[in-house]
Amino acid sequence: MKEILNESALGRALKRLAYEIVEKNENLNELALVGIRTRGVCVAERIRDFIKQSEGIELPLGILDITLYRDDILSCDAEVKGTQIDFDVEGKTLVLCDDVLYTGRTVRSAISALVAYGSKMGRAKKISLLEVVDRGHRELPFRADFIGKNLPTSSKEKVYVKFKEIDGVEGVFLQTQE
Repeated sequence: MKEILNESALGRALKRLAYEIVEKNENLNELALVGIRTRGVCVAERIRDFIKQSEGIELPLGILDITLYRDDILSCDAEVKGTQIDFDVEGKTLVLCDDVLYTGRTVRSAISALVAYGSKMGRAKKISLLEVVDRGHRELPFRADFIGKNLPTSSKEKVYVKFKEIDGVEGVFLQTQE
C-alpha cells in the first residue's frame, strides 16, 4: 500500500476544507454537517472541530446511514447502523461529508436517504458535497463542491482514507488490486 497523504497532510487538507466551507457560507448559523457512515462521520467531526476552533461556532452534525438506499448491496445481511440527525434541516445548507468520491453511487444513495428523511426533518435549502479524495471514474453525474485531493487512479487501484478512531492509522493510501 502506497501512502499518498500522511497524518499531518491529511490534517492540513481537512483544515483547508473547513476554511473553504467558512469562506463559501456567509451565515454559519444556517449550516450543518452530515457525515456518511462510516468514515464520512470522522471527516464531518474533524471539519466541525476545525470550524469551532477558528470561528467559535459548533455546527450541528448529523450521521447518515445509506445502507438501505444502496443499489449495490444484494445481501439481506447488510448491517444498518442508523441515521442520527437530531436537528431541523429546514432552510439549512447541509454539507454532506464522505471520504472518497468514485462512481457517484454513494452520493446518489445519500441524497435519496436525505430526501426520504426530509419529511421528518424538514427540507434543506441546499446540499453541498465534501470529499477528502476525488479519484475519478464517475458513473453518475456528481461533482464535489469541496475536495481535499484530486487523485487520478486506474480502475485496478483502490483508495483508502484511514482514521485512527476506526483503523488505528491515519492517512490516505493507494493499493493496486490484483
